Amino acid sequence: MSAGSGSPEVVDLVGIGFGPSNLALAIAVEEHNRRGGEPITATFVERQDRFGWHRGMLLDDATMQVSFLKDLVTLRDPTSDYSFLSYLQARDRLVEFVNHKILFPLRVEFHDYLEWAAERVGDVVTYGQQVVGVEPVIVDDSVVAFDVVSEDAAGRRSVRRGRNVAVAVGLAPSIPPGAELGPRVWHNLDLLRRAPSFPRDPEPRRFAVVGAGQSAAECVAYLHQQFPTAEICSIFARYGYAPSDDTPYANRIFDPAAVDLYFDADDDVKRMLFDYHRNTNYSVVDADLINDLYRREYQERVLGERRLRMMNASRLCSVTESAHDVRIAVEFLPTGEIESLDVDALVYATGYRPGDAVTLLGEAGGLVCRREDGAPVVHRDYRLDLAVPSIAGIYVQGGTEHSHGISSSLLSNVAVRTGEIVASVDERRRSHSGAPAADADLVDDELAAIVGSSA
Repeated sequence: MSAGSGSPEVVDLVGIGFGPSNLALAIAVEEHNRRGGEPITATFVERQDRFGWHRGMLLDDATMQVSFLKDLVTLRDPTSDYSFLSYLQARDRLVEFVNHKILFPLRVEFHDYLEWAAERVGDVVTYGQQVVGVEPVIVDDSVVAFDVVSEDAAGRRSVRRGRNVAVAVGLAPSIPPGAELGPRVWHNLDLLRRAPSFPRDPEPRRFAVVGAGQSAAECVAYLHQQFPTAEICSIFARYGYAPSDDTPYANRIFDPAAVDLYFDADDDVKRMLFDYHRNTNYSVVDADLINDLYRREYQERVLGERRLRMMNASRLCSVTESAHDVRIAVEFLPTGEIESLDVDALVYATGYRPGDAVTLLGEAGGLVCRREDGAPVVHRDYRLDLAVPSIAGIYVQGGTEHSHGISSSLLSNVAVRTGEIVASVDERRRSHSGAPAADADLVDDELAAIVGSSA
């Protein structure tokens, strides 16, 4: 994006990443502008070539773990035409959904909803752009804007200048230390990319899945169904899958009001609340899926054709991948007994870790204040605290569990959170209306050369 003779156009907000969080932010900006008042100008960049959210786990029968009412907009504005119900009306399925009497739609359906919403605000996002740096624009010793530098697949650079930046890098796959992914060793995020095309001549004999959470249980169920002659080994350190706590009182930890209480609490209280309610989201499985897997295992015991093997209270000791299989060693923790197995493929369903927004910021990341434990200091409006005078803001969506609570990386608060960010951008813009401008002609010669050479 450029203005004039190649200098970057200045917008109010540049969004990095375009998953559900920044998609919801784009909608919040659009609805703010639609209501009148001074418009907020915004543009977004996304490294994927099109919208996509955990496509590798869009299993046909997998359901969402949050209510459809916790969509991109409803908790902020129930009348929004970007709601899941508006999507259903547009797809001519509203009556059928009501008759279904469910709160948790299929994951593939909710993904289609997200794509539907993303298409409606598609004019503000550029896909196929990998952000390679964020550089502060300084005037009179104050940061007045940030230049977001990105590259396309051909290596051509572009610069987008924003008075504010919103980073929503999402979650990155997590694998155990020392583990390496390969043709036969996967993270569950790639399940639907790998499994359907897996060689079946000869038929696979055995798969192993490591992990104790929802994704692990879903992988076990999927592989058990898709490969009807293969043994499926589920390896986890617990004695059994732990059910998720989705009871009404526990779910209050995801309420928008809980963010205020959590943010203002002492660090000891925050850690206590987080630990108490880990079982609402981390390493837990829906009770219905637990019961379904147990039913399958018991049925196989009755029939004498056992394929589903729960290797509980166990840990993976070693992994050796070859061209034809994977040799694993599994320790049964109560006795220390180690069993070696040859598997056709190993799946790490070992969760995700928050993307490192500060590292992505590059040069601008060096301005971020940190706590003693290294975590960034975050204001209540999801704006990073900077160590230098600044009228420009860096907002983060995700990676704020330490400050804002367990819902920071989840859909539960995305509608309210993005509304708060838009309100903050608007309020700070008005309060700094007399501050130095981030005019395009303030760009330095080096950056101007980058912009001038970009497509």
